[in-house]
Amino acid sequence: MRVELREAVEDDLPILFRNQADPEAGAMAAFLSRDWDAFVAHRAKIGADPDTLVRTILVDGEVAGNIGSWPAEADRNVGYWIGRAFWGRGVATAALRAFLDLETTRPLTAYVAAHNIGSRRVLEKCGFDVVREQNVEGVDELVTSLPR
Repeated sequence: MRVELREAVEDDLPILFRNQADPEAGAMAAFLSRDWDAFVAHRAKIGADPDTLVRTILVDGEVAGNIGSWPAEADRNVGYWIGRAFWGRGVATAALRAFLDLETTRPLTAYVAAHNIGSRRVLEKCGFDVVREQNVEGVDELVTSLPR
């Protein structure tokens, strides 16, 4: 299996939309999906922001998900979304490791739903440490950080 990152292109949108609209993935991430128009508007907004770094994740040439980083308050955050067909294969770990070569800001913060064991494990493998637990709108989440 070959995991690669590349610049996001418009043809990625339908696949990335389906990934985020998957109810099981949304439940795992504790994230409400966007409808098509809101999804496209959000992607346009982040694509136009020079402080946001976004990449499409490919597995053997097939779009598997996306990963990105953005400024947030005093931190820089990172997040990723992998299509369910690619779960449990090490894709997120490989993609995050590759992304950390591009995104060199440290510390780097990631938020993860406490019940999302797979994503928690990805962050741990990539060197993120839990810095606090919190509850936001009824969702228990962990705030993790990749130190300097």
